Amino acid sequence: MASDEKAKDSAKESGSKAEKGKGSPKPARKRQAKPASSGKAAAEKETAKPKAAPKSKSKPEAKPKAAPAPVVVRASARYVRTAPRKARLVADQIRGLQIDRARALLQFSPRSAAQDIAKLIDSAASNAENNHELIADDMKVAEITVDEGPTLRRYRPRALGRATRINKRTSHISVALSPEEER
Repeated sequence: MASDEKAKDSAKESGSKAEKGKGSPKPARKRQAKPASSGKAAAEKETAKPKAAPKSKSKPEAKPKAAPAPVVVRASARYVRTAPRKARLVADQIRGLQIDRARALLQFSPRSAAQDIAKLIDSAASNAENNHELIADDMKVAEITVDEGPTLRRYRPRALGRATRINKRTSHISVALSPEEER
C-alpha cells in the first residue's frame, strides 16, 4: 500500500509522463485575463506612455533649483463639541481670508462654532510667530477642514416606555496658515 502511494507521488512529480500514456493528448488552452476595471481606469492604462529607459550615468544632469516651498503653519483641534455640519458653515466663510478679516468675521458671528475656530486660528497664528518666526498679521487662511469625530450617543425617555437616541456629534478641525504672496 505504501508503494502505491509512492508511485502516485512520483507520477504527480513527473507530471506529463503519466498523462502521455492515456489516450490522445489535448492541447492546453490558455485563458486570457479580462481587465478587472472598466471606464476611466482602463482608458488611462491604455493611454499611459511607457517610461523612458534610464540614461547613462556618465553625465549627471544639473537640476534647476526650484523656489523654496512656502511655509505652512498648521494647528488642529480635536473632539470639538459641535456638529461638523454647523462648523463647516463657519469654516467656509473664512477660507482664503487674511487673519485680521477672519478674526473680525468670527468675532461677530452668531454661531457658537465661530468661537472654537477663532481659538484655533489664534493658536495657529502664535505657532507662526513663535516656531517659524513669521508675522501673524501677514498670514492668510490657506486651508481649513472640518472632519467628523466620534458621536456620543445618549438616550432620552419617550412615551409608552420607549427610548430614543440623541446623537451628540463632535468635530476635528484643522487650519493651515500661509504667508500672503506679495503682488
